Amino acid sequence: MNFKEKNKQINKEALITVGLYIIFFIWWFAFAYGLGLKDVSQYSYILGFPAWFFYSCILGYVFISVLLAFVVKKHFKDIPFEDEASDEEEHHE
Repeated sequence: MNFKEKNKQINKEALITVGLYIIFFIWWFAFAYGLGLKDVSQYSYILGFPAWFFYSCILGYVFISVLLAFVVKKHFKDIPFEDEASDEEEHHE
C-alpha cells in the first residue's frame, strides 16, 4: 500500500469515526433530554432505571458498540506502518 492509499484510508477511517461519534451524541442527547425533561413523577422505568437513562446510556452503549463492530469489520483496513523507504532499500540489495 503506497503513501497516497494509506493516507486516503486513514482519512476515511477518521471521518467514519467522527460520524459515528456524532450519531452516538445525537442518540444520547435526544433520549437524555427528550425524555429526561419531564417532572420526576412522570418518569417511566425500565429495569429499574428511568426510561431516559436506559435509552440514552444503556441501550445507546449497546447500539453504538454493535454499530462500531460492524463498521470496523466492513470499512477499516489493517495498514502496515513500516517505513516503505527501508523496504525498498532491502529489495535493491
